[in-house]
Amino acid sequence: MIRPVNQRNDQEPPDGGESIETAGRKFAAADDEPMDAYSQAVTRAVEKVGPSVVKLEFTCGEQINGDGRAGRGSGSGFALTPDGFILTNSHVVHGAESLRVLTTDGRNVSARLIGDDPHTDLAVIRVEADDLPTAELGDSSRLKVGQLAIAIGSPLGFGATVTAGVVSALGRSFRAVSGRLIENVIQTDAALNPGNSGGPLVSGKGEVIGVNTAVLLPGQGLCFAISSNTARYVASHLIRDGRVARSYIGVIGRNAPIPRRLARFYKLPVETGVLVATVEEASPADQAGLVPSDVIIAMAGCTIAAIDDLHRVLTEDLISRPTGMVILRSYERVELLIEPTAMRE
Repeated sequence: MIRPVNQRNDQEPPDGGESIETAGRKFAAADDEPMDAYSQAVTRAVEKVGPSVVKLEFTCGEQINGDGRAGRGSGSGFALTPDGFILTNSHVVHGAESLRVLTTDGRNVSARLIGDDPHTDLAVIRVEADDLPTAELGDSSRLKVGQLAIAIGSPLGFGATVTAGVVSALGRSFRAVSGRLIENVIQTDAALNPGNSGGPLVSGKGEVIGVNTAVLLPGQGLCFAISSNTARYVASHLIRDGRVARSYIGVIGRNAPIPRRLARFYKLPVETGVLVATVEEASPADQAGLVPSDVIIAMAGCTIAAIDDLHRVLTEDLISRPTGMVILRSYERVELLIEPTAMRE
């Protein structure tokens, strides 16, 4: 007779082994153990960081960053300090006419923009408070591929939502709306949706390891976060100065190949550089003697193989500091001295 699958069988098997029910209970118990440990890690992290996470609501009358968003929208953020400094994404608050913050304890308060850095897609806003729960920024340089990653935010307007996955890859990069390259980006498969932007990516220890910022729409489980070390640097400058200072030389250029024979003759480490297309009048580049068709191959002791290398070099440290630059002018290697100025907003 065929026994229904849901009918109990408490009889011992003829060979004296375990019954199906006994073996099933042991298997279920064994199977539950890793899930319990995983669940405990996630819940501990969420209990630690969750209270600091806020939902942002904004209104705007114009397109933001040219992406067509206007009217009302929402995003996420998290408190860095008890007195109301909140970190989020630039693309969430850039151009917003009004901002409101909804906290996990039910407060709904207005916020103001402190600083916005589209080059790293990070921004700091502030609310009037003195008792906000805060999140701790971890050290993203210590991350390992495969470790637990937990995203907390307000996807599609659903507040206090938790998704979990792993750190899928490290050292990714993508373009900010400004055209600059954002580096050391964390890839994760913790599910992100519109509204998660600006929320924290959290480790199993309950430390913020990244700021959720983007998803790759054609793919599945391809989500990205700005690393916590980048966030720490940018947030400190935004809170202190309202901006992140960078240096400026006044050229428009493009990546260009260097003839192999020329690269070998001058023993260059790479065979590409930045071809100067335009030099702004009275700019540091103009004053240093750069002209269109020059190819920048080094600056401040660093090899310049592409526009991104030039952006990396043009930091706050070079502002008003005479700096060495090496160019190729026709077939001649020329050394110049240039004094970058502060980049205009």
